[in-house]
Amino acid sequence: MPNTEKLQKKEKMARLSILSISAIGWTAIFYYGFLHLEQPKHISIFILLVLFLAVVEYFPMPVWRGFTTISFPIVYAIYVMQGIEVAVSVYAIIVFISFLLKRRPLRIVFFNPAQLVISLLVANWFSNTFFPLFITDETSRIVAGILHFSFMIFPFYLLNNLIVDIILVLRPQPYTLASWKQKTFQELNSLVISFIYLVLFNVLGNQNRGEIDVISFFFFFSPLVGLALLSSSIVRLRKEKIRLKALFKMSSELNKIMPSKEWLYFLQNSLNEFIDVDASILWICEDGEWKRKFSMGLTTRQNPLSGTTISTFEKMKQITIYHNTKKDSGPCGDCFDKDILSCLYAPLLMEDEIVGMFVFGRSRTRSFNEEDVQSGATLANQLAIVIKTKMLFAEQEKRLILEERNRIARDIHDGVAQSLAGAVMKLETAERKFLKMPDEALKLIQESNVKLRISLKEVRQSIYALRPYPTERVGLMSAMNSRLSLLQKEHPIKVHLETRGSEYPLSPMVEKIIFDIFQESIQNAIKHANASAIDILLSYQSEHILLKVKDNGLGFSLFQAMIQARNHPHFGILQMNESAERIQATLQIDSKEGEGTEINLTVPRMGIEGGSEYDQAYASR
Repeated sequence: MPNTEKLQKKEKMARLSILSISAIGWTAIFYYGFLHLEQPKHISIFILLVLFLAVVEYFPMPVWRGFTTISFPIVYAIYVMQGIEVAVSVYAIIVFISFLLKRRPLRIVFFNPAQLVISLLVANWFSNTFFPLFITDETSRIVAGILHFSFMIFPFYLLNNLIVDIILVLRPQPYTLASWKQKTFQELNSLVISFIYLVLFNVLGNQNRGEIDVISFFFFFSPLVGLALLSSSIVRLRKEKIRLKALFKMSSELNKIMPSKEWLYFLQNSLNEFIDVDASILWICEDGEWKRKFSMGLTTRQNPLSGTTISTFEKMKQITIYHNTKKDSGPCGDCFDKDILSCLYAPLLMEDEIVGMFVFGRSRTRSFNEEDVQSGATLANQLAIVIKTKMLFAEQEKRLILEERNRIARDIHDGVAQSLAGAVMKLETAERKFLKMPDEALKLIQESNVKLRISLKEVRQSIYALRPYPTERVGLMSAMNSRLSLLQKEHPIKVHLETRGSEYPLSPMVEKIIFDIFQESIQNAIKHANASAIDILLSYQSEHILLKVKDNGLGFSLFQAMIQARNHPHFGILQMNESAERIQATLQIDSKEGEGTEINLTVPRMGIEGGSEYDQAYASR
C-alpha cells in the first residue's frame, strides 16, 4: 500500500476514535451530569471554585502536542462538596468554553471535555467499588479521605493519558518514545502536585475548626492557581526564547551560506525549530518567473502556478490565514494534500516588492495563532532580505561579466588588432617592393614577423585568461602552493608560506582576488624590489581573512608609486586596490626605500564575502 494511503487510513482511524470518544463522553455528561443536576450548596464557595477551575484550565502547562493542567484538586473539591453530577457538569462546561475561547478545532473542543469526563466517571466508579474494601471501623477519617481520593486520582490520570496516547499513536504524525516520555513526565508533575494538594485538603478539612468559609478556600487554592499561571507564563517565555534562538541561528546561517544552494537544505532542516507545521512550500520570483524552490510535508507534485494564482500572490502584501481549507484554501490550495486543513500565506516583501511567497499548512482547522503569524512574518522578512541580496549580487555579476567582456574587447582592439593591422600593411608594402627593393622588403617582413609573434603572445595570454582560474580548479591554498613552487624553480629566492586557523569555503570571487593580490605582490617583490626572501601569511580568523606578504627588497615611496599609477592605469598597486574594494576588503601597503615592503589584505567574513555563487571568476570561462 502506498505511503500516502497508509497515512490517510491512520488519519481516518484517529478521527473515528476522536468522534467515538466524544460521543460516549457527551452522552455521559448529559446522563450523569445535566439530567441529574441539583442546585449547588455553599454558593459562594462553589462560585470561587468554578472561577479557580476556569483560570487553571485556561492557562494550562503545554506539553508535547497538547496541554496538561493541575485542576484535579479543584474538581475533587467540587465533587466532595457538590456531588459527582455537579463536578461532571462544571468540569465539562469549563473545559468546553476554555477550548472554544482559544479557537481550537471543533473536534478538539468536543473531545477534550468528553475524555476528561470519561476518566473522571471511571475513576469515581473505581473508587466507589474498591474503596469500601479497605475501610474498617478503626480507619481514621484522614486515612479514609486519603484512600478515597487515591482510588480516584490514579485511575483518572492513568485512563486520561491512555486515551490521549492511543489517539496520538493512531494519528499519522510520528509519536516517538522521547515524546511519550516528555508528556508522561509533565503529567507526573501534575499528578504529584495534585496528590500533595489533596492530602493537605483532606488533613485541613478534617480538623475540627468549625465551618470552612470562602476565605479559607481562597487562601488554600490560590497558590495552586498561582502555580498554574506561573507555569504557563514560564513555558510561554521559554517557547519564545527557543523561537528567538532559532531565528538568530537561522538568520546567521542563511547569511553565511546564502551564495550556495545549501541554504535551501538548511532551511528544510531548521524550519520546524522555528514554526511547527505539517507542510510548507516556498516560491521565489526570479526574473519575473515564479519558481517552486522548496517544499516539505504533505504537498502535491510540482505544478506551474496559474496566472490567477500569480496575480493573487502579487496583490497579497500581508500575512493571510485560511482557517478552513474545506471552505477556502487560498490561491494555491491544490498544491497541498487534502489533509491540510489550514494555511498561512507569508509574502516575502522587500521595499513593497513581492520577491516570494512562503505558505505553511497544518492538518487542523484554526490552528494558526498570533505567535505563528509573528513567526511566519519574521521568517518571511528574513528570507526576503536574503533573496533580494542574492538578486542584487546576481545583477552585480552580470555587470561585472559585461565589464570583463568590454575590457577583453578593448584589449583586443587596442592590442592584437592594431598589431595585426600593422603587420598586414607592412606585408602588403613588402609584396609591392619585393622585386624592386628586396632588401627593404625583407626588412618589412622581419618587422611584421616580430609584430605577429607579439600578437601571438597576446592571444595566448588572452586564451590563458579565459581558462578556469587556478583557484577554481584546485582551490586557493593549492593554487598558492603551485605558484610558489613554480616561482622557486625560476628564481633563487627563499619563500615561506604560513597558514593559521581552520580553512573555510569562500566565494570564487574572493578566492580569485586574494590569489591575484598574492601573485601581484610576489611578482613586484621579485621584479621591482629585487627581494631575496618573502614571508607569506594566510590566516582564517572568525571575523575576517588576512593575507600578509612581506619582503626584504628595496622598498619604494608609496607617494611616488601612486603618482605613477595615475599615468599608467595597469600599474599593479592601483589594480590591487580596486580589486580589494570590490569585495569590501582593506588593502594596506607599508614600504620605505631600503626597508622592504609589507602588504596586508583584510577581507571581512560576511557570509557573502563580496561575491555570489557565480561571480566574476566565472566570467573568464
